[in-house]
Amino acid sequence: MPISKEEIKRKYGMTDEEFDVIEALALRPLCENCAKPLPPDSTEARICSFECTFCASCVEQVLGNVCPNCGGGFSPRPIRPSRNWKNGNYLSAYPARTVPKHKPVNQAAHAAFSAEIRKLSPEKR
Repeated sequence: MPISKEEIKRKYGMTDEEFDVIEALALRPLCENCAKPLPPDSTEARICSFECTFCASCVEQVLGNVCPNCGGGFSPRPIRPSRNWKNGNYLSAYPARTVPKHKPVNQAAHAAFSAEIRKLSPEKR
């Protein structure tokens, strides 16, 4: 499996611009746990560093700010501009993903998994 940007570009014959499209945030359409809609302009969306996407309520009340997939913390998901302010970097050029990723969290398993992790602040995990 390719591990660097250059290896991926070389393997698939991609330009820097083509790679940037793939590298842009997917802006997933709903909370992976409760399936709450999270449109591209949602201020309720939270992501971990791997872009697992959950709503603020699930992050705070169910997950305790511990990603069930990686153990990292969450941050508000940036909102992609809807207008082309500069260089074609806007929602219509880089649209949000439409395919949902819904994997409800097993709360008992997550509680066991995150018990020690949640004692650490995200920057120390």
